Amino acid sequence: MDFAPPARAAAPSRRRVLVTGAASGLGLALSDAFEARGDVVLRTDAAGGDLTLDVRSDEDWAAALAHVEATWGGLDVLVNNAGVAGGGRLDVAGLDEWAWLTEVNLFGAVRGTRTFVPLFKRQRSGAIVNVASLAGLVHPAGMASYNAVKAAVVALTETTGHELAAYGVSAHVVCPSYFRTNLMASMRGRDQALARVMSHLVDSSPTSAEDVAAAVLDGLDRGEELIVPDPAARQAWALKQQDRPAYDAVMRAQAAKLEEMT
Repeated sequence: MDFAPPARAAAPSRRRVLVTGAASGLGLALSDAFEARGDVVLRTDAAGGDLTLDVRSDEDWAAALAHVEATWGGLDVLVNNAGVAGGGRLDVAGLDEWAWLTEVNLFGAVRGTRTFVPLFKRQRSGAIVNVASLAGLVHPAGMASYNAVKAAVVALTETTGHELAAYGVSAHVVCPSYFRTNLMASMRGRDQALARVMSHLVDSSPTSAEDVAAAVLDGLDRGEELIVPDPAARQAWALKQQDRPAYDAVMRAQAAKLEEMT
């Protein structure tokens, strides 16, 4: 007899959503957007919120799971959003910076996913949303650590989707370009030239956190596994896919400009 995966359960009209990094920036905008649709949101953050959750802490994740099970009896959407800014040229950034970015931006999502997968499997429904970055798809110079970690989040999400599809659970990764947020407040690193470039790109972006949040919810409505939420991100991703020589030329010109700044 052929195996037929079970039909995905219809999402309840009032979804139960957990968002990490929800105290500010995109996490705050996503939480507000879900609630505006009538969903109920557990806002978690290392700085506090409905529930204090440092994504590096196994104990905090266990407490979040216990809270969800005791309060709601299940979860419909897990949003692994918490993240920090970083990067630096290969001969400038230290391994301590690589380790910090990996622990927060990658292992935070890994811990969240591993914590809630058993629950999602039991209820045979749910969605996992991992916030990565355009840097997970397009890899500019000076950002090897950030690029590598965000690319790993993209790979983690795709793998999660394959593993959980038979349980009616979907996985989605969000890859925005620079948008106006307070992410740069978390920036660490020795490469001050890169920090100046990133700060300018964030501050001058025409895209807000609210714009990205709206695009994320629209992408979830359409069932998109890869959500590229803003025009700048879509343009850069299309260039890499459609004209690799032109893409490489742009990236190497940016690398030369970064060197000129030091």
